[in-house]
Amino acid sequence: MARKNAAVPDSDQIKDQVFSELQALIEESERLLNDSAALVGEEAETLRTQISLKLRQAREAAGNLRDKAKPMVAATQDYIGGHPWQTVALSAGVGLVVGLLLGRRD
Repeated sequence: MARKNAAVPDSDQIKDQVFSELQALIEESERLLNDSAALVGEEAETLRTQISLKLRQAREAAGNLRDKAKPMVAATQDYIGGHPWQTVALSAGVGLVVGLLLGRRD
């Protein structure tokens, strides 16, 4: 159980980092696209190089996220594989609670 608690802050930190990096990438791409409207020749080539660099950085960030998420996915799969009935019971319990809550709303 201690492993689960330690993994939660790590996953939140990873998600926050990825979202902030993606947001920065989007903002930078929008800025570059706005700047590209009036560019031709060498300026356009410089802009394409900058966009290519940003896309390469985004691919690297996605790869890093994938590498960081693999241990968490493996741990989840190991737990589910090792405790199938507990997983079924937990899923049924969550479904029951959600069903009761939604039933009360109507």
